[in-house]
Amino acid sequence: MKKLSIFLLGLICLIYLLNPGAGIFELIPDNLPLIGNLDEAAAAATLLMCLKYFGIALPDLFGRDNDSGDKDIPGK
Repeated sequence: MKKLSIFLLGLICLIYLLNPGAGIFELIPDNLPLIGNLDEAAAAATLLMCLKYFGIALPDLFGRDNDSGDKDIPGK
């Protein structure tokens, strides 16, 4: 049941980000300064958390390591 609810939450976030209604379904209007894109940011963050729950992490897709990357900096 938990996996199904997380999958549905991720699907809702994906549909919200794709926005098939061309702006008809908006929680916060995008023309408001500074806060207009907070709903899309929250949907993107929630979608990323849902993907991570199912083992799909974006750094893994692009071949990046999960370490801090200090190996490339000389002297560290």
